[in-house]
Amino acid sequence: MKNLLLYFNCLRPHQWIKNFLIFIPFLAAHQINKEIIMSSILIFISFSLMASSVYVFNDLIDIKADRAHPLKRYRAFASKKIPTSYGKFIAVLLLILSLMIGLKVSNIFIIILIFYFLTSNFYSIILKKIIILDICTLAILYTLRIIAGGVVLKIDLSIWLLVFSLFFFFSLAATKRQAELVDLIKRKKLKSINRGYKTVDLPIISMSALGAGYISVLIMAFYINSPEVIKLYSQPLALWGVCLVLLFWVTKVSLVTQRGEMHYDPIVFAVKDFGSQFCFVLIILFISIGILF
Repeated sequence: MKNLLLYFNCLRPHQWIKNFLIFIPFLAAHQINKEIIMSSILIFISFSLMASSVYVFNDLIDIKADRAHPLKRYRAFASKKIPTSYGKFIAVLLLILSLMIGLKVSNIFIIILIFYFLTSNFYSIILKKIIILDICTLAILYTLRIIAGGVVLKIDLSIWLLVFSLFFFFSLAATKRQAELVDLIKRKKLKSINRGYKTVDLPIISMSALGAGYISVLIMAFYINSPEVIKLYSQPLALWGVCLVLLFWVTKVSLVTQRGEMHYDPIVFAVKDFGSQFCFVLIILFISIGILF
């Protein structure tokens, strides 16, 4: 049982939460029916398997750098708990399963999956070593999940939603780099392994994370005043509550990261942090008020 759990954890199942972005297009457009829900579930499963395949490949590529990291060295492959030969087999198996499920959705979805796979691995091998471009790539990969949900389900994607996503996830990606640089300073190192960043870059990366986060909130404010919202929400003013919550959360994340209290993955922090969980509940509440009242 312990070995099964070890193999399951190497898939990084906690990262599957990112794939809930697939559901955003039909939820935002208020287009909910049985067919869309079933297709979305298949897309979610396929994307999760594909993402796990990419993470396993990434762990194999980063194995040397992970062994030098205070936390990542405990990962299954870096700690030699799972042989790297098994890792290659797991990654290929997940890739095949993902594509098999994807074929049941549509050919367009297969193209998106392949693009995601190639871009992610290109990022792991080359792009992550190029400053700023690595952050932009991560923001695009996040947004690609929303695009997949909209294009495959034939739902018109709001330009506001896509621009918000790019800035918001640019902020999260920059926060991840900020956390790494703060950790490097704590460990009295000047440069990260396999990254192009140096500790002297911390002020710029910190400002980029906070600035992009604030811009995403501003875009949300513009969206609230758009004709689309007036058509979809009976009480659009309730969405201003979402802006306030996001403003609070983006600022909190920046402070936590600067203090060196951020997990090396902001997604993990958001899932485990009570304040983030409460913010999520408030966002759902404000959106529900906007729709129902």
